[in-house]
Amino acid sequence: MGNLPGIVVMGASGRMGQMLTHTVLQSDRARLIGCVERPGHPWVGRDVGEAMGGAPIGLQVTDDAVGMIAQAQAVIDFTVPAATVATATLTAQARAVHVIGTTGFAPEDLEKLRAAARHAVIVRAGNMSLGVNLLVGLTRKVAAALGPEFDIEIVEAHHRHKVDAPSGTALMLGEAAAEARGVALSEVADRGRDGITGERQAGAIGFSAIRGGDVVGEHDVIFAGAGERLVLRHVATDRAIFARGALAAALWGQDRKPGEYDMTDVLGL
Repeated sequence: MGNLPGIVVMGASGRMGQMLTHTVLQSDRARLIGCVERPGHPWVGRDVGEAMGGAPIGLQVTDDAVGMIAQAQAVIDFTVPAATVATATLTAQARAVHVIGTTGFAPEDLEKLRAAARHAVIVRAGNMSLGVNLLVGLTRKVAAALGPEFDIEIVEAHHRHKVDAPSGTALMLGEAAAEARGVALSEVADRGRDGITGERQAGAIGFSAIRGGDVVGEHDVIFAGAGERLVLRHVATDRAIFARGALAAALWGQDRKPGEYDMTDVLGL
């Protein structure tokens, strides 16, 4: 086991943090060497197995991100933008693969991630699942084939605790559609409608977000033309698909050249 890539999970107490921890522990291709939480978190100092409600595994949750990342071959990070940007500096120094499932980045955050990727591998995706990344590819092809006479609307649904909207996956889909049409998403995105909005702008890519209950993730890309609609849909029912994809990305990134990658690179799509 000692020669397997050592994985550190950031934000171990979160939904995805716990799923990632379980996934790495069950893998025969990687070993879990650290679970990190913010200073002052009640999990710090506890055995991660017990903290998750199970048997002890002999690994304590720590708030020493610097020490843990220095030992890692890969870091998997589904946290918040500020924490992820700070972690990227540490992974760059350690030359560790940084797998980022965090969403909601501001443009200045993305610039800092690009700087970090000059020194280490960063695999960043708004969604780590195979199905979603196939959906992105299909969205790109359909947007190119149908042309601007078809309006594009992206509808996404997530659990009540999600803090950003549109989802990172929805934005991935929007980027794919915009790229296929040869425009920048920032120039055509319509991310909110309320009141008397007037007619829909030609060429706009609309976004709608639903939040409620325990929805894992649902995404629809609607191409609406005169007399017909085409709907591409992905429904996630288990967060394990994201954890498995993230682990695959961490393993894929070993021995790659520094740079920014996404799941289409990992999956060879």
